[in-house]
Amino acid sequence: MKKLVFALILCTLIPGLSQARTVYVTDHIKFTLRSTESNRSKIVKMLPSGTALTVLDDKRGSGYIKVRTRSGTEGFILNRHVSDKPISKFFLDKANQQLQQLQQENDLIKQELSSLKGENQSTLTSHQSLASERDKLSTELNQLKQTAANAVQLKHQRDQLQERVISVERELQQLKRENQAMIDSSNQDWFLYGGILSLCGVILGFILPKLGWRQKTRKWDTF
Repeated sequence: MKKLVFALILCTLIPGLSQARTVYVTDHIKFTLRSTESNRSKIVKMLPSGTALTVLDDKRGSGYIKVRTRSGTEGFILNRHVSDKPISKFFLDKANQQLQQLQQENDLIKQELSSLKGENQSTLTSHQSLASERDKLSTELNQLKQTAANAVQLKHQRDQLQERVISVERELQQLKRENQAMIDSSNQDWFLYGGILSLCGVILGFILPKLGWRQKTRKWDTF
């Protein structure tokens, strides 16, 4: 550290030794954590800039304070090498983390937007399909209208056929009389079925209200 300061002073005093240019001190510095309060004592660990330390004793006149790292290593470091606030690198790392999070959120928004575009395309395809079906139904409706327009002609043809049917109908009168007996018998059977259905309806009319009342009573009991 002293050599670095001396070099900077030397460059300031003797500008002719080097070209005039701007440089910045890097924050990638490691400081020594020593076993005692002396710069000649054993180095316990090298601490990168920005390392968080717990102060154990800062009331020493030697310029050193006793600290502990998060891993539990204890030692002494010069008081001027520590600060109560995080260094700019800490805030830079935090800003980078926030930027990375924002980028992830942006990617997520892009994925959602892409999904919405896909859904929109699907909706557009469905709309086109519905429009095609609408046109098809419109064509069929026009065909039905055309068929209705020909109803008058069909009526004339029906009248001609009806005249032919009259002659055939006379021949069927005899068959109708013979079938009348069978029809009467069938009507009696339907009458009987109708009576049975009416009876069932009356029975259900008595039973269903009671069942409904019991269900309501059970609901009130559950409350």
